[in-house]
Amino acid sequence: MIEVERLAKSFTARAGRRATTVPAVRDVSFVARDGRITALLGPNGAGKTTTLRILATLMKPDAGLARVGGHDVAAEPHAVRSALGVLSDARGLYTRLTARENVAYYARLRGIPAAVCEARLQRFADVLDMHALLDRPTAGFSSGERMKVALARALIHDPQHLILDEPTNGLDVMSTRALRRLLAQLRDEGRCILFSTHIMQEVEQLCDDIVVVAHGRSVAHGGAAELRALAGTATLEDAFVTLALESDRGSRIADCASAGRVLAEQGASSTAPGRDARGIPG
Repeated sequence: MIEVERLAKSFTARAGRRATTVPAVRDVSFVARDGRITALLGPNGAGKTTTLRILATLMKPDAGLARVGGHDVAAEPHAVRSALGVLSDARGLYTRLTARENVAYYARLRGIPAAVCEARLQRFADVLDMHALLDRPTAGFSSGERMKVALARALIHDPQHLILDEPTNGLDVMSTRALRRLLAQLRDEGRCILFSTHIMQEVEQLCDDIVVVAHGRSVAHGGAAELRALAGTATLEDAFVTLALESDRGSRIADCASAGRVLAEQGASSTAPGRDARGIPG
């Protein structure tokens, strides 16, 4: 099981001498359970990738908690990595190595015996239809071919948990179907699968649970039917738009209130005759 509680993460953007804090994740909470496929559904810039990178122990949160299999990602990163397979948006293959060598190299780093690695790789090759790729250097592989190799590599240590960042981006129909087929098998084996996407079709065809994320916040969590009922819409797409827009309005109101407090404080310290508390000429 993957658990996220009140997660927050900001970055510093610099322009010359000026530094601005940019919140990427403001307040995200959800639970992804074993034996289910959970989607982080949100527009670009919603905070999905940052959330997944925190879960993958690639960065630490500023606030909140994240656990994978009961292990805190900040306090127990090694235990988390042992229990987790990661398919990132950057596939990260060694282009001079063959597909088989890429997977075998990673397996050796994990201490997996060669015979066990080969048996698992053959299973993935069957499901993903990648036998013809195994002994080719990965230089020049298509997006779908790279995805297949990277997914086999992410699963070679037999993790209980799997996270995928926009896994179907750039894939053709056949590669997408192969990915769906493997994910469905892994779910039926009791694995916990979490992936980010903005593609409604993938969510409706694959996912048991959906976490809607907008403006760095989790705004709704449930099945497709539950989200449609919550938003009062006939389709998941309309439900997503409704929930995201409501979040947008709430975010703007909160940001305006915060900005108003700052301006009021600044004005209170420098109010002069003929100017109101915001420092605007009266």
